[in-house]
Parts: sequence; structure tokens; C-alpha cells
Amino acid sequence: MHIDYHTHHERCGHAVGKLEEYVQRGIALGIQQLGLSDHLPLIHIDPASYYPEMAMPMAELPRYVEECLALKERYRGVIDLRVGLEADYIEGYEDQIHEILSPYPWDYLIGSVHFLGEWDITDYRQVHGWEGRDALEVYRLYYDAVKKSALSGLYDIIGHMDVIKRFGYGPQTPEGKAEVTTLELETLKVIADSGIAMELNASGLTKPCAEMFPAEHLLQEAFKLGIPLTLGSDAHNPAKLGDGLQEARSMLWHTGFRELAVFEGRRRTTVPFKL
Repeated sequence: MHIDYHTHHERCGHAVGKLEEYVQRGIALGIQQLGLSDHLPLIHIDPASYYPEMAMPMAELPRYVEECLALKERYRGVIDLRVGLEADYIEGYEDQIHEILSPYPWDYLIGSVHFLGEWDITDYRQVHGWEGRDALEVYRLYYDAVKKSALSGLYDIIGHMDVIKRFGYGPQTPEGKAEVTTLELETLKVIADSGIAMELNASGLTKPCAEMFPAEHLLQEAFKLGIPLTLGSDAHNPAKLGDGLQEARSMLWHTGFRELAVFEGRRRTTVPFKL
């Protein structure tokens, strides 16, 4: 089974390509199950006064779902499409997130932490946000939010679990690095206890951190804890669909995984995979 559960398209503003271009590219690549998972509109900040091109406008959300469902039907029997969303976890906005998401027939929802307050830690335009901050405290805040997202009941998959490392910022002392490891392992335990799945996101290979999300040592721990894993390229361009997924499959295989988590109607099942 070849799957890719993490993709973005032109509606979000910082990706290119129409949804159907991703579908056609997926068919050309031999992807058997393709997830469409654009960004939830911004809810805790005013899009008009924030950085541009962060997420789709709220008015586009129903149009996005309608187009996904139409494509799912149009390509039935050719490629298996899944309708999803990458929905930011914002502490204190859980009820609002639920209200926005509940009207739609999702196959799956990815819960990702991009924001600490109004700071998007994954945006290259905002790396100055690290200036003057205690890096270890940032990591503490980040992993606290990931834990809360896993326990919120809002999501089916935890997205790019250790994306905080994306730009290479972090504690540099042995003591600080040791605490980061503790934070990571504690977060994995919460994810395991919550029963939620997690993705192996290959996009980190092309970022300054130059490794997947999560890193291999965390993947090994996830396997020990029995956390179900799915796969995503996090493509923001149809030409990038599936990038890094062969390496991701290999890492999963050598860690011990033999099945991938897949979703339909927010119900999780597993499918076997081979190298």
C-alpha cells in the first residue's frame, strides 16, 4: 500500500496547485490512497493584520470540502481519496475548533502545533521569534501543547510531532538537550495513552533540521509504545507529492513497523506495507 496523507494546495496561500492536480499526480506516482489535508483557517488571530498566505480564508472551507468530496467521487476506482484537514491546536480554542470542524464529513483530522500564542514557530518569516527567548522554555511550551492536542479528542493524527526543531533552534547545553529528550519521551507516552495515531512526515528532510518529523530515535520509541503511524510528504506543490516517502517507509520498516494507519469516516484501520 502506497499512501500520502499530508498535502496542501493553493487555497492555503503558501502552496501551489489545484486539488485535482494533486490527484492526477498521485495517480501518476501509483499512490493508492491519497489524503487531501489543507490548513484550517486562522481562528485566534486576525488574518487581515497577520502575516499573509498562512491558511485558507474561512469562506473557502466549505468550498474546499465540497471539491474534495466531488473529486473523491469522480476518481472512485482510480485512486482512493480521503478528505482531511490539518487543524491547528490552539489552547483555549478547543470548543471553537470543534464547532468549525463538526459539520463536515471528514475521513481524518491532523492535529498540529504551529502556534505558540501568535508566533508560528514553523514560519521562516518568524524565526526572529527565537531572539531573546530561552530555547528550553520554548520547547517546554511546545511539547505541553502537543500533549494537550493529543488529549483534546479533536484529532485522529498528531502531525509532525517534533517540528519545533525545524530551523535548528534548541538548547545547546547537555542539560538542556537531556531535558528535551525527556519532554519528547513524555509526549510520546501521552500520545500512546490517548490512543491517537501519529504521522511520519518526510518534509523535514528538506528543512534546516535535515531529518524527518519525528526523528528516528522517537520513531523507535513510538514503535515500543505501540503508536500507530501513517505517512505524509507534506507536499505544497503537486511536483513534490510523495517526496521522501520511500525513505520514510524504509525507516518505518527497519524500526519494526509492518502496517500503516489509514482512515475513513474518522475510523482507523491498518494496512500492511512492504519496501
